[in-house]
Amino acid sequence: MTQEQTAVDGDWHRVHPASPFVRGWVALVAIVYFFGRDTFERALQGRGNIGDNLNDRTPWLLAGGGAVLLLALGSFVLSWYFTRYQLAEGYVRVNTGFLFKQQRQARLDRVQAIDIVQPLLARIFGLAELKFEVADAGHSAVRLSYLRLAQAKQLRATILGRAAGIADGSETVEVPEAPELVVLYLPPGRLVGSLILSEQSFFIVLSAIASVLLSVLTESRAFILYLIPAILGLGTAYWRSFNKGYNFTAAISPDGIRLRYGLLDTQAQTVPPGRIQAVKVTQPPLWRILGWYRIHVNVAGYGEHHRSEAEHRTMLLPVGRKSEVMMMLSLVLPDPGTAEPERVFTAGLTGLDSDAGFVTTPKRAWILSPLGWRRNGFLATDTALLLRSGRWWRKLVLVPHQRTQSMALHQGPLARLFGVADLVLHTTPGPVAPRLIQAATAEAVGLFDQQAGRARKARKLQSSEKWLAQLPPLHAVQHFSNHPANLSSNQEEPDHG
Repeated sequence: MTQEQTAVDGDWHRVHPASPFVRGWVALVAIVYFFGRDTFERALQGRGNIGDNLNDRTPWLLAGGGAVLLLALGSFVLSWYFTRYQLAEGYVRVNTGFLFKQQRQARLDRVQAIDIVQPLLARIFGLAELKFEVADAGHSAVRLSYLRLAQAKQLRATILGRAAGIADGSETVEVPEAPELVVLYLPPGRLVGSLILSEQSFFIVLSAIASVLLSVLTESRAFILYLIPAILGLGTAYWRSFNKGYNFTAAISPDGIRLRYGLLDTQAQTVPPGRIQAVKVTQPPLWRILGWYRIHVNVAGYGEHHRSEAEHRTMLLPVGRKSEVMMMLSLVLPDPGTAEPERVFTAGLTGLDSDAGFVTTPKRAWILSPLGWRRNGFLATDTALLLRSGRWWRKLVLVPHQRTQSMALHQGPLARLFGVADLVLHTTPGPVAPRLIQAATAEAVGLFDQQAGRARKARKLQSSEKWLAQLPPLHAVQHFSNHPANLSSNQEEPDHG
């Protein structure tokens, strides 16, 4: 087997030779800058670098810089030589280190998601990093960097094929990259519009108005100066969101939901729907004007990362219309567990009171939530629990029954006085925190018992960790490709603007 082939035979293989340079280019630039700055300045001034005085610091800087650079290059070569990976016995293993050796491994049937990450320099060299998210890995998620892009895609396809149950696990068989069907593309114009109409923009405008008024009333310009850090921070947040959300594309495939995005640094995620623990659909007030929503998900491993990184990796849809929300929900929850999914999910997104059978906060407790009591509610289908809340900032949370890990009832003194309680569902860490707000005490207790029974039953029916094991491999593509046609009776035309 050549280096360009995928490691499916159980042998150990090395990453691409350019990998340590892609990872450590910043250190090389820092060394050259620190030791070469004096030489560069002398060249600009027209002075020679090597003079008669041996005590002159320039020759020593050049010699020291050359030695440090050689050491750095040597460490890069050793790092590459001692970094190897293997796919065998149901595991992917990565060995690193020549002084302090380390081995990380991930069980294929515990793989939650696989990302292909391409920083700007890696894109120039045609390389990519594979990131394996495993249910119990936490901060120790396995990373394999860097491989050629085609090789990374092939290895990802092989691992996901086995994790999903559409491959037999043979160490001598490569799984070809599964076909895909692009179902969603986010136009840049809509992404920009969503940033302009975001909550951050609203508050910065209010702050600007307040600063101008205070400056006029007090005849002091100091209040306007306070806006500068906020504007700089907002600009950074805008750029990060635009850079990460640019060219957002969603596709469906037998190995999962494929998400691609990024302007400078690109990322390709493959999230098996069966690994998603919870879903949250939100709608900020200003987005209601254009009927836009966003979707976040909880996936084991994603919530353990830095907040800014996890925010984008857990985004299933940065901004989309209702028809696109329905489509993405149908991919996450292929069986909605109700004969009227359009009516039920619409009631969850925009409904009030008992629309579609939602049970809401009793009227006696309206004073605890004067604006939201008619929205706060729950509805259980055969496959998921839907939690609805928020009158201005609308929110709908879906938790598949088998993903309910534990539950807790909360009731403070004031809630006890009005006869209501909150029910909290615990899933993996992430942006989705399922919570039923201010349900009648008897209904909250009843839901607690019923949901525990639903979770036990659903977990018994989930007989395999391989989320596609129950589908015939030859029909897996057809199952996913034909699915969007059955999403909704009033599917809207794709938005290209």
